[in-house]
Amino acid sequence: MGRHFAANGMTLLIVVMILAFGVISWGRGAYVAPGPMGSTTCVQVLPGSTMNRVSEQLQAQGVISSATVFRIGANYTERSDQLKAGSFIVPDGSSMDEITDIITRGGQSTCGTEIVYRIGVRDVSVQVREFDAEAGGYVEQVSFLAGEPVPEAYREARDLADVRYRVVVAEGGTTQDTAAALLAADFLEGTIGELPAEGMLAPDSYEVVFGSDRSALIERMRSAQEARIADAWSARSADLPFDTPTELLTLASIIEKETGVAEERRVVSAVFVNRMRRGMRLQTDPTIIYGITRGAGLLDRPIRRSDIDGVTEQRTHGAVEYNTYQIDGLPPGPIANPGIAALQAAADPDSTPYIFFVADGTGGHAFAETLEEHNRNVAAFRALDSE
Repeated sequence: MGRHFAANGMTLLIVVMILAFGVISWGRGAYVAPGPMGSTTCVQVLPGSTMNRVSEQLQAQGVISSATVFRIGANYTERSDQLKAGSFIVPDGSSMDEITDIITRGGQSTCGTEIVYRIGVRDVSVQVREFDAEAGGYVEQVSFLAGEPVPEAYREARDLADVRYRVVVAEGGTTQDTAAALLAADFLEGTIGELPAEGMLAPDSYEVVFGSDRSALIERMRSAQEARIADAWSARSADLPFDTPTELLTLASIIEKETGVAEERRVVSAVFVNRMRRGMRLQTDPTIIYGITRGAGLLDRPIRRSDIDGVTEQRTHGAVEYNTYQIDGLPPGPIANPGIAALQAAADPDSTPYIFFVADGTGGHAFAETLEEHNRNVAAFRALDSE
């Protein structure tokens, strides 16, 4: 009789073990199998969320088939305590294992509602945009220039718990104008102390949160630019006609102001380098403008003959020291914050014989090796400009 019970107990144990093994095997398979979503979606993980709460949320959204399997899988792979707050794109068909990786790996948020604060050279704009899963990207909800009446959609976006903020700084702006724009941003806090030198704020896209400190953001920009300058300087050509990273930064800032055409940057750099090698003055208008404004706002009038000649108020305010029609070589410092491409162009100019360039009427420039050819290019541009 005892043997019969023992045999039955052993049989039951084996059955339980087989079932358990089957359940585990099924769970493992379900955890790595493609998910039920047939389209890309945005998964939002709020600050303070737990893996239990997120798993239930994902199941309710139809992103995963089983909250239980998701939790067990996250525990088994030791990622339950690595949950990161944010809004993340989950591609269609993502497995639970892949989703776990997305929401625990972290990094910048990739979807949801975003307020973009764009600091341009001429103006500052604000854009509210929303990730559209069907479109696979962001869709603008509203945009306006700083100083204009604030739309209700902006106020509503600011009230969202998971809204993100991004500060985008364009190439070619000045340090003073960038700082002024940051002081006007109503989602940032704190003052800005002593500003970094001109040219030392890296144009880029910076993700921030509501209440981020302005000085800390300025330091991020300065640190990034310092690293970029070091990288460009270490990769520079061997025969450049200047000797310091600051001079490279100065040339890069002039290149940035002279052209916005990517494929022209190294050619423009070559023109200035060729002129320096020949002892020719750079004769570039943006340096005149910077000498007058000193990076505070835009020049609200055309350049005058007196500006080029370096007379009248230029001498009173010391602007002539930036006037490359009147000084030899580079001005005493940068005239804007250049981007990576301009820094690289300054460090590695194209190999061309050009020493002149002028606008061609299409957004680019016509380059020339001789004054005669340059004069023809100038005449062609003036003819277009007068039409």
